[in-house]
Amino acid sequence: MSRLAVFLAEGFEEIEALAAVDICRRCGIRVDMVSVSGAGSVRGSHDITVEADQRFEQTDFSEYDMLMLPGGGLGTKNLEAHQGLMEQIDAFYRDGKYIAAICAAPSILGHRGILKGRRACCYPGFESHLEGAEVTAGPVEISDHVITSRGMGTAIDFGLAIAGVLCGEEKKKEMAETIVYDRRKG
Repeated sequence: MSRLAVFLAEGFEEIEALAAVDICRRCGIRVDMVSVSGAGSVRGSHDITVEADQRFEQTDFSEYDMLMLPGGGLGTKNLEAHQGLMEQIDAFYRDGKYIAAICAAPSILGHRGILKGRRACCYPGFESHLEGAEVTAGPVEISDHVITSRGMGTAIDFGLAIAGVLCGEEKKKEMAETIVYDRRKG
């Protein structure tokens, strides 16, 4: 069974995190919401408090297939300020393991040099932070082992893209049908 870590920092964008968590859990992926705030409960950018499954310090990163960063302006700043998380992002990238980021969070990957030569997308206005990337306006970009997406409105696309990578395209299509998702009507 694949395993995904979704990081929660104060000010994270709730829908971006929870849509991916929900879709991936429905697909049978083991998903852990990991707090980087030092507390078990983390307040999102719209005052929705989410109880994390574990704290960063309790996490064994060798057990994960992918790390995911939700956006939110303040949430992204708080994620990027967490040195231990940045070390894990760098290690996953070096090892060719999957990294996913949505909204403002792809800027973190840009600042770390991870997007050079890759197609990537982000929340409008953050494009200059995608250093070295071929920036697109697509809902999701998968470039080798890096997945990026634009924001709350693309959160389902993002969750399905993660599920497709970790469970296969057939499971992704099945899940899109199960949740009555049709991008053409969005």
